[in-house]
Amino acid sequence: MTSPASSTNKRPFRVGFIGSGGIARSHMKELKKHEGVEIAAAADLSEKMLATVREQFGVSKTYGDYKQMLKEEPDLDAISVCTPNGLHAENAIYALEAGKHVLVEKPMAMNAKQGQMMLDAAKKSGKQLIIAFQHRFENKSRFIKKQVDDGVFGKIMYVRAQALRRRGIPNWGVFGRKELQGGGPLIDIGVHILETAHYMMGSPKPISASGNTWTFMGNKPSDVESNWKGWDHKTYNVEDMAVGQIRFDTGAILTLEASFVAHIEKDVWNVNIMGEKAGANWESSQLFTDLNGYMVNAVPQFIGKQEMWDYKMRHFVEVCRDNRKNESPGEHGLMVQKMLDAIYLSAEKGKEVAID
Repeated sequence: MTSPASSTNKRPFRVGFIGSGGIARSHMKELKKHEGVEIAAAADLSEKMLATVREQFGVSKTYGDYKQMLKEEPDLDAISVCTPNGLHAENAIYALEAGKHVLVEKPMAMNAKQGQMMLDAAKKSGKQLIIAFQHRFENKSRFIKKQVDDGVFGKIMYVRAQALRRRGIPNWGVFGRKELQGGGPLIDIGVHILETAHYMMGSPKPISASGNTWTFMGNKPSDVESNWKGWDHKTYNVEDMAVGQIRFDTGAILTLEASFVAHIEKDVWNVNIMGEKAGANWESSQLFTDLNGYMVNAVPQFIGKQEMWDYKMRHFVEVCRDNRKNESPGEHGLMVQKMLDAIYLSAEKGKEVAID
């Protein structure tokens, strides 16, 4: 990656935050490591959250209104949007229209319509829109993606992506409120594993989807022991589990499984890829192929030491400051959003639906 010293800018690269909760603080932690980067301002409705970032990260300029922040801090270079899903589009579009580059947390929006509006705003402003899909930056993701790109797999036929929790309904935030979050595990954790799988496949165009969702526990009180007991079942109106199937213009099929609740042995976070000439298991970084008349399981001896959060935030800075190629563009986020939308729509209609 380009070193910070290679930048021709003498003044710091100034980043502002819309939202200062846990995800924002994860961003700030990484940015603090980077020479020539200043965490210049933050906006949040919660004074408690703002006090935390002032204390932990020395953010001197804090605001209760992000629009006021953008008005009073005109020399901000970029904005990191770390608010609940329902605010992503509004926050990102306003920042882009103010002439700022934008990094927006996943999913990019509540739906594809909002996502397209964000892309349009980025194009009009001439600024970068980066989707915070960190798992594509993991070493194992990049390893498998390179093998796919180099033809090791041949034609990819089938991909299985799983983001399954046995019992993991969040008992904080708004994760159980569809009107603020857009959905449950499909849009919260399923989006991560879906985008990672889609990226490793080569980001083919999705053409149709079918799916189903179920709510059977989250909207009821429970006394079962678990790590995250005590979620608000009274306001819970999202799915506990979702399963979907996506068809692509390449002929490949991807199945996606996501759950906050599932009666399974243990949590699963994995992608399996099956091609005509080889396959792969993302969790273990194994490749499966044939070699000189034998079936072979291959494991790389070394795939790099770059930590994904460090890569994610370095990539953000270098795309915006140094004109590095955007490896997580809004166009990819929009395709992922369209797939999520289609699975939810199929579940509602009870039939396969086309993806425009």
